[in-house]
Amino acid sequence: MTSFKLRIYKLFLAALVSVSAVTILAPLPAAAQTPAPAPVAAPAPAAAVAPLPPPVAAPATETVENPYGLDALWRQGDFVSKGTLIILVIMSVGSWYIGILKLIEQAKLLKQGAESDEKFWKAASVKDAIAALHEDSAFRFVAEKGAYAAEHHQGSVIERVDLNVWVSMSIQRAIDTVNNRLQNGLAFLATVGSTAPFVGLFGTVWGIYHALTAIGIAGQASIDKVAGPVGESLIMTAFGLAVAVPAVLGYNWLVRRNRVAMELIRHFGGGVHMTLLGGGRNRRKGS
Repeated sequence: MTSFKLRIYKLFLAALVSVSAVTILAPLPAAAQTPAPAPVAAPAPAAAVAPLPPPVAAPATETVENPYGLDALWRQGDFVSKGTLIILVIMSVGSWYIGILKLIEQAKLLKQGAESDEKFWKAASVKDAIAALHEDSAFRFVAEKGAYAAEHHQGSVIERVDLNVWVSMSIQRAIDTVNNRLQNGLAFLATVGSTAPFVGLFGTVWGIYHALTAIGIAGQASIDKVAGPVGESLIMTAFGLAVAVPAVLGYNWLVRRNRVAMELIRHFGGGVHMTLLGGGRNRRKGS
């Protein structure tokens, strides 16, 4: 029994030593190996609100320079194109300048006609009637020429001409002088109205020539090679019409107003003629 117990005791000691060794050499438990959780950041206070992002600015509109505009036409044009434009500008400025001056002159003449009807025929004598009119009045000029002819119908040569014919010729010459003065400048308007389209057409032909030249040099009819010269030709055509149309309209309108003014002058001259002729006859009867 003693040896049996001794064996059991030895087995128990061996088992105990084995368990102790396993316990010492075994790894740490899973709970010990699990890392500690990371500290959680404290939530931001409710009052601290994140700022709004700045508004996104709209993309700026890019200004693209027109390579076929008037500025480009002047910068890229040759001396023929620039000369044509200068001629058209001179025609346009001259037409408007003459048209405005003639309009002012005609308005002044019509006003003088109303003045002559109001003052001339109410005067006591021809001299008083002439003095009542304005110094630069066309009606006073006609009356002065007629009165001078009636008062100086003397001399061996002049007396051979009838007084009626002599006074009538003098008044008619004065009326013709006024008419010639009214016609000044109208020839320029007529010339501009008839030639400006052809000047613009010349610029058109020159622009088409440049287009054909550009096509021949490039070897292909691309739009960038043709747009410039063709646009130049179209602009020249538009300029020619823009100069010619106002000149033609202004010429026709001014000619019509000249006719109205000259009718007033002729009627006034006829009245002056009859007045002077009656005065001359009365003087001859008195003598």
